[in-house]
Order: sequence, then C-alpha cells, then structure tokens
Amino acid sequence: MSLSRLFALFAGLMLAATVSAHGFKLGALELGHPWSRAMPEASPTGAAYLSIKNTGKQADTLISASTPRAEKAELHVHLNDNGVMRMREVSGGVAVAAGSEVKFAPGGYHIMLMGLKQPLKAGDRFPLTLKFAKAGSITVEVQVEKDAPMEMEHSSH
Repeated sequence: MSLSRLFALFAGLMLAATVSAHGFKLGALELGHPWSRAMPEASPTGAAYLSIKNTGKQADTLISASTPRAEKAELHVHLNDNGVMRMREVSGGVAVAAGSEVKFAPGGYHIMLMGLKQPLKAGDRFPLTLKFAKAGSITVEVQVEKDAPMEMEHSSH
C-alpha cells in the first residue's frame, strides 16, 4: 500500500472516531456520549444515559435535568432491594467526586424521561440540559440508538 493511501485510510479512521466520539465539556467535567434507547411508539417514558468524568480538584453534583422532548426528566437509579431490582428517584443529586467518573447506564444511574412528547426513534437527536451545583448548566445532544452502544453494554455506576 502506498504512503498516500495509508495516510488517506488513517485520516478517514480518525475522522470516523471524531464523529462518533460525541462528547461535551463544561469546565472540569467531560460528558461522554449522551444516548437513549429507541422505544415503542406508545411508550410514555424513556431514559437517557451518558458518562460524567470530573477531571478537576473539586467534587460536583448533577442536580437536575430537563428536555423539551419530555414533560419531566428525573435522576434515577436501579437498586438491589433484598434481591429485587427497584428504580428510585435520586434525592440530592448525583455526586461526581474529583478525579472520578460516574456512568449513567442501563441497570444503574439514568435520567428518566416521563411524558414523552414524541416517540424515541433510532437516529433521532434531542437536547438535554444538565444542571450541576458548581459547574452550572450545559445542554448536550442525546442520540437515540437502536441498541446500547458497545462501550455501555457492560457498564455500571
């Protein structure tokens, strides 16, 4: 393979990696790949997931979320309650310690979307505003996926 072809292939791979990275930054917080799973047309609820990495020296807390796509967005977590998995709203927000990462993924923390105004269809994108105690607010773009992204399939919080 010629050097120019090798370079073109490498450049194409780098562009593909950049396009699929889908990340956002707010101060010391890095918000990775906000996504939601496609839901049946009649489903009134859905969930949004992402990772939050705190590269700073101070802890922060995700205190709320909102989106024009749903009437209400709440921070939730799945808990094992004596062998029974239960979903609960998180009171007081989700802490993100300095130098740590919290993953919002199926079976753990998630942003519950209630009263969807339109179905979550694969390929759609919608805005989600996240409010942090210290860093302030940021609006990210949530990508609706048919299935969980590969890096999220086996994640936990």
